[in-house]
Amino acid sequence: RSEGAELDFQVENQKFSITVFTTRPETVCGVSYICIAPEYQHLSDLITEENREEVAKYVDAARRKSDRERTGAAEKDVQKTGVPTGAYAKNPVSGALVPIWVADYVLGGYGTGAVMAVPAHDQRDFEFASQFDLPKPIVVGDPKDELSQAFEGEGPICNWVCTSGLNLEGVSSSEARVQLIDHLEQNRLCVRKVNYKLRDWLFSRQRYWGEPFPIVFDDEGSPLPVAVSDLPVVLPEVESYAPSGSGESPLSTVNDWVVTSDPTTGSELRRETNTMPQWAGSCWYYLRFVDPENVGAPVDPKLEKYWLPVDLYIGGVEHAVLHLLYARFWHKVLYDCGVVSTKEPFQRLVNQGMILGEFEYSGYRRKDDASWVSMNKVDTGSGRTADGTETELVRVDADKVEKDGDFFVLKNDKAVRLVSRAHKMSKSRGNVVNPDVVVEQFGADALRCYLMFMGPLEQVKPWNTKGTQGMARFLSRVWRLVVDVESDALSDRLVESESGKDVPKEYLRTLHQTIKRVSEDTENLRYNTAIAAMMEFVNSATKWEERPAGIMREFVKLLSPYAPHIAEELWERLGGSESVALSDWPRVKEELLAEETQLIVVQVNGKVRSKITVAAGASKASILEAAQGSAGVQKFTAGKEVRKEIYVPGKLVNLVVS
Repeated sequence: RSEGAELDFQVENQKFSITVFTTRPETVCGVSYICIAPEYQHLSDLITEENREEVAKYVDAARRKSDRERTGAAEKDVQKTGVPTGAYAKNPVSGALVPIWVADYVLGGYGTGAVMAVPAHDQRDFEFASQFDLPKPIVVGDPKDELSQAFEGEGPICNWVCTSGLNLEGVSSSEARVQLIDHLEQNRLCVRKVNYKLRDWLFSRQRYWGEPFPIVFDDEGSPLPVAVSDLPVVLPEVESYAPSGSGESPLSTVNDWVVTSDPTTGSELRRETNTMPQWAGSCWYYLRFVDPENVGAPVDPKLEKYWLPVDLYIGGVEHAVLHLLYARFWHKVLYDCGVVSTKEPFQRLVNQGMILGEFEYSGYRRKDDASWVSMNKVDTGSGRTADGTETELVRVDADKVEKDGDFFVLKNDKAVRLVSRAHKMSKSRGNVVNPDVVVEQFGADALRCYLMFMGPLEQVKPWNTKGTQGMARFLSRVWRLVVDVESDALSDRLVESESGKDVPKEYLRTLHQTIKRVSEDTENLRYNTAIAAMMEFVNSATKWEERPAGIMREFVKLLSPYAPHIAEELWERLGGSESVALSDWPRVKEELLAEETQLIVVQVNGKVRSKITVAAGASKASILEAAQGSAGVQKFTAGKEVRKEIYVPGKLVNLVVS
């Protein structure tokens, strides 16, 4: 959405003007040329005879480019191109004549297909003017500035010229914008305008699968809607949906389906054989989930108001520019039609990061003797070492690589640093991970948990099969908390407690700290840290001489969204009568969270010498006394004077001695 004004530049020696749209009308005195699109309607009337051949060649070349190529969106640093028409137009404010150029960076489908170029205050115009040595008059800011690039900010108006009497010299550009539009409107020299940059949505497909269009054509080729009584239009059963060979949809070959009749007149009709894209269904599937059996409407209004909008939408980055865009467009159309009651379909969007293939390793080898060279000794641009020796980059097998600090190096020569990089999974690179194979080796729960444990949900992450192995080991430890592996019976260390009063407070504290962390992390989509909290619980529970079954049941509830298969098995063995997924989520008891003791690190002159355990509510004086009385500390303070005592509450004590 762009708000601005349309101005008319009268073409010299012609009866028509060129209308331009601008969001910065206050810069109009800085116009040094006008650019029109190669598709501009009156282009042929603007070209002088001496320029006609050059313009014709340029326009023909522009037709062969896509919009992305023309605007430079497909590639950075694309050089601007254009040719002069030989015609001039009159500035509606200053009265100056400016040349008219044809340039392919101006698109005929946006705005009016023409732009007023202000090189000093628009970077695209600046680059074009620099390319063709056109003037760059400054009209905002300091007129004495020597510009190396366009100044696109706000500032005072300068070098102002107006034939209709309005003086804006020295006025701020934001205020001048308002005054000028008001003035030009009063003098019928401009029209306020709001423009939208829209692109056509190619909605039909020449293929079998997809929703058929409910459109038929009569013998004159006029389109008609299919009668409501004949909806929905269903795809025919076919033996082959190979391309027709004519450029038409495969459906065009199914004559029995294509040819139909008017239910009223009996006259012959032909069906539309193109089908809708996959977006047609997925754009509003969330509505249909609410009311899937409704045959009379997309969704019942009462159900729609109860369930929608969708609370959370999780999708990949590619959905943000495709499915999300289309679904919002579709939803807004339905809102305008009165089918839905909300303007937006989704309340919250989270884009999950892509899972890349495993790290691939490469190393540099000298071309003369094939010896390895560390990557930090090679200019990656030229592939040469400092002495000019040529190298080549070759793949290194993962079993020949090891981690050394922040770098990957050769196992047999740690002085050689390697290039490591994870790529997007693709068949061409051969780095696709088949989930069926992973499930077969480690189980679905291990795969699920590893994907969630890899890192923050939104982060791009490289796959590592060893990580799945580690997750499988974690789930095995969970199983052994409850089940004796040798006998496949409940573990002897599992005990039932009727009242819970005989359960050690330490155990309950560990459980409720885990409940709090997993609940909060799950709610906020921090799945990796939720799993980390459960791992800490398992580490603690493994050391317990007796494991209260009630605590284990609560833990299994926490685990169930992450590892549903093993959780269901353990839940049944722990006495659960129905699915763990139907049980109540554990509730944290705040009174059980507080620690009774705290661990304090003790330093002497900044170096850790001991760790002491003190009561959670211990005073500073008692903590300092305990720190100095620690045997590990006294070895470094004996015979020395404690000159300063530093205490960081709940964390550490630092004794400065001399």
